[in-house]
Amino acid sequence: MTTPAREVVAGVDTHADTHHAAVIDAVGRRLGDAQFPATAAGYAALAAFLLSFGIVLRVGVEGTGSYGAGLSRHLRSLGMLVAEVIRPNRQLRRLQGKTDPIDAYAAARTALAEMDLPTPKTADGTVEAIRHLLVARRSAVKARTAAIAQIKALLVTAPEQTRAKFRGLSDDKLIDTLARSRPSSSEAVASAAGHALRSLARRHQHLGEEITDLEALLAPLVKAANPALVAAFGINTVTAAQLLVTAGDNPERLHSEASFAALCGTSPISASSGKTTRHRLNRGGDRQANTALHRIALTRMSHDRRTRDYIAGLTARGKGKKEAMRCLKRAIAREVFTHLTNPAEIPTIDDLRPLRQARGLTVAAVAAHFGVWPDKISTIERGARRDDDFANTYRQWLNAA
Repeated sequence: MTTPAREVVAGVDTHADTHHAAVIDAVGRRLGDAQFPATAAGYAALAAFLLSFGIVLRVGVEGTGSYGAGLSRHLRSLGMLVAEVIRPNRQLRRLQGKTDPIDAYAAARTALAEMDLPTPKTADGTVEAIRHLLVARRSAVKARTAAIAQIKALLVTAPEQTRAKFRGLSDDKLIDTLARSRPSSSEAVASAAGHALRSLARRHQHLGEEITDLEALLAPLVKAANPALVAAFGINTVTAAQLLVTAGDNPERLHSEASFAALCGTSPISASSGKTTRHRLNRGGDRQANTALHRIALTRMSHDRRTRDYIAGLTARGKGKKEAMRCLKRAIAREVFTHLTNPAEIPTIDDLRPLRQARGLTVAAVAAHFGVWPDKISTIERGARRDDDFANTYRQWLNAA
């Protein structure tokens, strides 16, 4: 007779140079633990160690988005089910102590007891490439903002002759003038201030060029990853990139649009008291994704009539500005979740310009017929702006002309 293979659950405490793995059986008994280097060979040895105890039902890994990313990818490639385990809180660590074996066994027990743990990102596709570029762009934007702030601060305390040269200039003109300046004052303070301001201005320009280059690299990747998302109204390359990174290369790990809203910090938080029933903004979740949704909301509030009508309806029902914004961001999160998990095909607009030219119509004549600016017709024909309803109406009119 053959003995049935034992089913086990594992947990891993991850670090920069080493990973500590622990194994327990289906009822929580400790079977063994060991430490392995955080290298490709170490990953293989750790996987072999886990399999030596039996069939691995689940592996709880701490830090799947940081130190445990490489190990998670390796275990998934072997067909193992990997779950993300949150590190124990400090109060629990004070009671039980803190060692790598203790944390590894705690991760294993969590993986055994909790079946609704988050599924980690695969981090092995186009979205992972987008994440790297987005990280570099974000740091460049922060550095550029810091540079202009430092320029303004230095000008406040600079000598009067230096301040007089640049007083009243716009930010763009100020940066360009400072970058081309040639400090030649005989006074030490004025000379040093001039050189410092020129250096910061040139840094600002260099960072601007770096941001432009990174966005040029991002655009084709984002469009290839999810053309429907980047084509949606009010969503540009950068906001689409952030939302893709938040969802990961495996957006199916998000079980519902409510879970995505919670991940983005747009799920409603109850703030009711007494006779008042209301919800407030969620200050948790991925704040970068929340920022992306906020920018989309501001764009649509400025340029989308339906969004303005929606906000007006919420305000008429007694909701304040912040609560109306929360409702709008929640609605946008629902739309984005649909684009991420079930992207729709983008309607083609390549036929519009040939149809117009075949009828001998100018952009100005079409704009006059529809009562819009010629620029709108041009942007629709070039695909620079998406408006499916108008494009369909425009196509029907051209076919009937």
